[in-house]
Amino acid sequence: MPHCLRYQAEVGILDKFLDELNIISRLSSPRSSAPSITTINHTAVSHTIFHLLGIPGLEDQHVWISIPFFVSYVIALLGNSLLICIILTKQSLHEPMYLFLCMLAGADVVLSTCTVPQALAIFWFCAGETSLDRCITQFFIIHCTFMSESGILLVMVFDHYIAICYPLRYTTILTRALIGKIGVTIILRSFCTLFPIVFLLKRLTFCQNNIVPHTFCEHIGLAKYACNDIRVNIWYGFSILILTVVLDVVLIFVSYVLILHAVFHIPSQDARHKALNTCGSHVCIIVLFYSPAIFTTLTQRFGRHIPPHTHILLANICMLAPPMLNPIIYGIKTKQIREQVVHMLFTKQKSLWLKN
Repeated sequence: MPHCLRYQAEVGILDKFLDELNIISRLSSPRSSAPSITTINHTAVSHTIFHLLGIPGLEDQHVWISIPFFVSYVIALLGNSLLICIILTKQSLHEPMYLFLCMLAGADVVLSTCTVPQALAIFWFCAGETSLDRCITQFFIIHCTFMSESGILLVMVFDHYIAICYPLRYTTILTRALIGKIGVTIILRSFCTLFPIVFLLKRLTFCQNNIVPHTFCEHIGLAKYACNDIRVNIWYGFSILILTVVLDVVLIFVSYVLILHAVFHIPSQDARHKALNTCGSHVCIIVLFYSPAIFTTLTQRFGRHIPPHTHILLANICMLAPPMLNPIIYGIKTKQIREQVVHMLFTKQKSLWLKN
């Protein structure tokens, strides 16, 4: 075991030992009685520093695991930045579909940047120490971004529905003012629903442990180390999951049922093929975004015999795969974006060759 990981484990053992000593000394005091145990729980020292271990059980493989993490992050950063740059600079791409895609690319950059650099710091330098406030901030940004992406995917389905069912009114319905309001609404929904969790976490006393076997901070993953009753945290987290992400999935499914019903009633085969091709890339993104998250949730709930490192790897796939593959899928499937990328790259190469 590397020296830094051994140190973190020793810190956790020492903290537990001191807590046990504190309890024994209080119980052995002549004044102590059964009710004093409750007092201990309220007066216990709360940890404000936590140690992220990365992927437990695979510590010796951290350097090798970091390679796909690093490559995925670079691809995600370059791909999404290029996508944002092309959409914002090309006037022909200032349409609702591409503006929503620009929002999705921005969310992907935030999501990957909040998780991957810290994971790489743990893998390369064993720099897993983090404060409680920083941990809560990271959790808040990750979940806020994830929920915002879910909302953007739902709005993109609405965009496809308007484009297919009401093509002549498309630009009059989805104006830039409405798109701006939709973007603000998506951010406010994520912020308002997740902000109470900050207070639910801040009220807890983290006296059980401060060694977190993960690469980033999670709500329940952090709350389970508290000595307090966390049933409010569990039920609130479950309720916002149902009312936001699960509701988005249901609405997306219903919207695509309506879209397919409209598409198969189009008399022209070419128009039908074009409509299905327009939705194809978005369906790929939806499957890529929700599938790892659903599978991770199911394994955490029912896969009790699955090794912990599998759960953590799946959680990281949720943060890595969509940001990396989204710009690639849209770049391949969307003709306008593909043409702009080719034009940008080859124009720069040609200008450099003429200068030389």
